[in-house]
Amino acid sequence: MKRLSLFIVFGIVVLLIVVLIKTFTYSFKPVRDLSARPAEHSIDEQAIRNLSKAIQIPTISTINYEDTNFAAFDEFISFLEQTYPAVYTAMDTTRVNKYGLIFRWKGRDQTKKPLLFLSHYDVVPISNYPENDPLTEKQPIFDLTGKAQPLAESRDTWSYAPFSGAVKDGRIYGRGTLDMKGMLISIFEAANQLVKAGYQPDQDIYLAFGHDEEVSGRQGALKIAEYFKAKNIEFHVVYDEGGVVVSPKSVLTSVDQAIALIGVAEKGFLTLQIAVKGVGGHSSMPPAKGSLVLASEIVNKLNTNQMHASLIPPIENFLDNIGSAMDFKSRLAISNKWLLSQSLIATFEKAPASNALVRTTTALTMMHASDAPNVMSSITNLTVNFRILQGDTVESVLNHVKEICKDYQVEYEVISAREPSKVSPHNSEQFRKLEQVIAKNYPNAIITPYLTLGGTDAYKYELVSDHVFRFMPVELNSFEQRSIHNEDESITIDNYMRMIDHFKTLMQQ
Repeated sequence: MKRLSLFIVFGIVVLLIVVLIKTFTYSFKPVRDLSARPAEHSIDEQAIRNLSKAIQIPTISTINYEDTNFAAFDEFISFLEQTYPAVYTAMDTTRVNKYGLIFRWKGRDQTKKPLLFLSHYDVVPISNYPENDPLTEKQPIFDLTGKAQPLAESRDTWSYAPFSGAVKDGRIYGRGTLDMKGMLISIFEAANQLVKAGYQPDQDIYLAFGHDEEVSGRQGALKIAEYFKAKNIEFHVVYDEGGVVVSPKSVLTSVDQAIALIGVAEKGFLTLQIAVKGVGGHSSMPPAKGSLVLASEIVNKLNTNQMHASLIPPIENFLDNIGSAMDFKSRLAISNKWLLSQSLIATFEKAPASNALVRTTTALTMMHASDAPNVMSSITNLTVNFRILQGDTVESVLNHVKEICKDYQVEYEVISAREPSKVSPHNSEQFRKLEQVIAKNYPNAIITPYLTLGGTDAYKYELVSDHVFRFMPVELNSFEQRSIHNEDESITIDNYMRMIDHFKTLMQQ
């Protein structure tokens, strides 16, 4: 017995030694110089005016495509033609499905695969805003005297009319400044400057802009990607929206550095309607468990029995990159994932945003039974939305649901579904070049691969490239991130100027 105890103690000591050696010798990405500052950017007043004008055109996409106000989209395209005649002259233009826009900038070397820059010019509707607009100005506000301060709180009202494009206090305000006219106009401004300077790219550069990304992208980006596929055009690299530079302590309170999150993949999704059958009838003689009660049991089981959590490669690499900026306890866990992966997962599970990085999430979103207070419906419909992590599939999620519902009478209807995207390699020349350009404008930021949680148009272009990166080069704190699709959406002039420089540099790579 004594010998066994000594053996156990010896084993524990050896294990601790191994863990400590791994911790102190682990190859974390070096910490960047916190004192480093990006080069100052001069203020381009005309570029600011151009984005302001773009915001003033309400290109709102709608779920029912036929209900779209296409006059606004026609106006926006006319605005691009009138504002950037040099781009239209220098590049071949193609319209796909009428409103999908493709620009081809011919390069010197036709043997090289082209580059592709993406964005979209549709925006989401404005919620909770009076039809009789109280903030509408006869003349849009344009004041360059102020300096932007980071947002210190979330806003639930608009400071300026949502489509005013107001410029005030170092910011450009309005729907689409961050999602995604700011990025689209930055791409145009970058290309416009280079064209006017007589620059010709080494390889072909394509610009492609969809018009319905906010409602699926099936009429815009998907048609454009299929067009490229039909033409046998394959891209060296594709750049789209996704990650951003998050301000210090915005993602992890223990990391006091900005983090540039490059989305190398995005989750899939499944929206499933479950019809739960039970006994219906008059509420004066209710059964022990009607369909609504049975559906509630299923809701509880789905919510309680979450899908298995795991650390997928992009998240493991994310941890390796940020580990050097974390405390000793965190570095110990990261460098010993072989032993402490469950501890890391438990940490991720504590907050909704990080929990979504390690599992397929389950969100119960809708339920409907009877339309009358004294009638018990024989069927209750519940809707659940899954965001599918790499490693899971639509089929595996369905099997998970069926296992939970095996003791109930149910029918399933898949409302919409898409498998998780591929993972673009982060150890590639394409990723390294993007990393170098980001470091120019954000020299003190940790740059890392990441998993994009929201849906983008990017996955559609897996048809034509193995290197698809999701990144918008702006630095946002948590409150600024929440302004996307919400009240007081805005972009700082500094972010906008850096974004133009980012794309200008990428186009010259």
